[in-house]
Amino acid sequence: MTLDLARIGVDAALACARDLQLQVSIAVVDSGGHLLAFARTEGTPWHSIQLATEKARTSASFGLPSSTLGDMIDNACERIRMNLMLRPEIVAMGGAFPIRLGKRMIGALGVSGASEEEDVICALAGCEAIACHTDAALESEGAEHE
Repeated sequence: MTLDLARIGVDAALACARDLQLQVSIAVVDSGGHLLAFARTEGTPWHSIQLATEKARTSASFGLPSSTLGDMIDNACERIRMNLMLRPEIVAMGGAFPIRLGKRMIGALGVSGASEEEDVICALAGCEAIACHTDAALESEGAEHE
């Protein structure tokens, strides 16, 4: 994940949040969970800063949308549910998605601060913006190898 791609995702999620008049924090991490880009709208609750980052890290760690992990935990036995939820930095609620370049996971984008559904909408806007740029990057990589 490049810094430029991370910023594209943050900017698109931020624009979506502003259009919907939402107060959110937005975090993009690389595949190792390291923060690359971050923004928050004015007045966003400060707890959302850590939640957005941890949602993104959760998504990057498992290679799944954070809501999918939440659904898996809901359907798991008590032992698994308890052990996963006791792990620090796992946030298993909607608002984060992994970002892939081809088959390779390169990072994740997380949003927190609004309702779970609104966080998902903003996160998808950021991921779609990154996808538009990575699709172009994939096309140019293929042309270089011809």
